[in-house]
Amino acid sequence: MRASQSRQKSYAEQRPKALEFAVGDPVFLRVTPTTGVGRAIRARKLFPRYLGPYQILRRIGSVAYEIVMSPQLANLHPVFHVSQLRKYVPDPSHVLEAEDVQIRGDLSVEV
Repeated sequence: MRASQSRQKSYAEQRPKALEFAVGDPVFLRVTPTTGVGRAIRARKLFPRYLGPYQILRRIGSVAYEIVMSPQLANLHPVFHVSQLRKYVPDPSHVLEAEDVQIRGDLSVEV
């Protein structure tokens, strides 16, 4: 009995800590119907699961953040739970140079 309680306690202590962001941090916004983003942008199989990066404007309470929204998402409420946000880690490979992108006649993109 004590062994199983000890094992369960160790599993419970391994849970990830709650995410915290500072004002000005860049974050990604999760695309799901529950955040409202899924209703504004239809999330499909091949559609990106996160949008952004957006900047944190201010912290509201202990688990909510207000972010600076783009004009395309202006119809959404700008406050989101921390579970709907993901920290943005800058990566130079995410940036495509304008010279590297070619637009074909059928409006498809070639990299």
